[in-house]
Amino acid sequence: MAESNSVPRPDELETWYQLDDVRIDGDRIVYYGEPLIGEKRLHRELWPAFQEAGYELKLARSGDGDGTALVAIPHEAVGSDGIPWRNIALLAATVVTTLFAGASWWYFVPLSEIAANPLAILEAWPFTAAVLGVLMTHELGHYAMGRYHDVTVSLPYVIPFIPPFGTLGAVIRMKSRMPSRKVLFDIGVAGPLAGLVATVIVTAIGLSLEPIQVPERLLDAAGSGETILFNNPPLMDVIASVLGEPVTYGDRSVNPHPVIFGGWVGMFFTLLNLLPVGQLDGGHMVRAMAGRRQETIAALVPAVLFTISGYLYYVRGLDFNDSVLLWAFWGGFSLLIAYKGAADPADETPLDWPRIAVGLFTFAVGALCFMLVPIQVG
Repeated sequence: MAESNSVPRPDELETWYQLDDVRIDGDRIVYYGEPLIGEKRLHRELWPAFQEAGYELKLARSGDGDGTALVAIPHEAVGSDGIPWRNIALLAATVVTTLFAGASWWYFVPLSEIAANPLAILEAWPFTAAVLGVLMTHELGHYAMGRYHDVTVSLPYVIPFIPPFGTLGAVIRMKSRMPSRKVLFDIGVAGPLAGLVATVIVTAIGLSLEPIQVPERLLDAAGSGETILFNNPPLMDVIASVLGEPVTYGDRSVNPHPVIFGGWVGMFFTLLNLLPVGQLDGGHMVRAMAGRRQETIAALVPAVLFTISGYLYYVRGLDFNDSVLLWAFWGGFSLLIAYKGAADPADETPLDWPRIAVGLFTFAVGALCFMLVPIQVG
């Protein structure tokens, strides 16, 4: 590897890239020229050498829009955006939406009372703590493992939404390429494992709390309107059996404590994240475990989800609202992210057997979160 004026110029650069000019733009070093091979292969050939020199390598369009520029960014500068205001704003918004969802749906605070006194939503703080605790633990598992392996990842972005849960989950962004299948697996599996531990703890706490009384006004109106039933995943029944606590009650005037639904959210989001497609956790894990054969597995996932949706509608005779549209939506979504593809690690060395075992265990526990009909409206 040769260097001039502290600008990295690895031998591979001269081999695979026709270099015309080099410019320094702040922390970034921009190489202008033309690739002598395809862009994906160019990045794959040059990335290890720049990593060794302490730089993250990215491809970009050159200034005139033609050709390919190479951008080298020091590792310490990748993702150094100062105060993460966007993450903070999304978290604050999600705290509000989950408090509102918890108060109006699970603690039965009338909307008129919330309108008169918005602070009434604070009654739902245990629900918010349960839901966000599970989701943030999941994402921080990814973040911590990414930092451990010196892979630049963002802080979690939490997504606010409407009731019944007030959130669509959380995501992190990986800002650098995966060095190896081992690192890809470690980062991918850390989230589900951390999230499952948090889910079990939250569910156990929820089962130990007193159930919530359903107000008379809602019982009187129940016969004339629709109700939404959230079915229990097998993992929740297992936890309840171990603790000797009920998950459901024969008396319709009693609901399980809202914290339990934080566990339900954790299990359902874990299941969805473990779908072996694209940039989902399951996609990362299977890409690391099975290599490029992951693409074949990912291609089957949309078909399976569409089949479940069709089975519920045509064979079981369920209404569209009874999880039929839910699985159809995820079939379409998985088709989209499967098309975009999974991560592309630089080192394709196969995983060791202990990691394979951890992956199989994680998928097995994730299967206990599966419900053929998660939600029913009736």
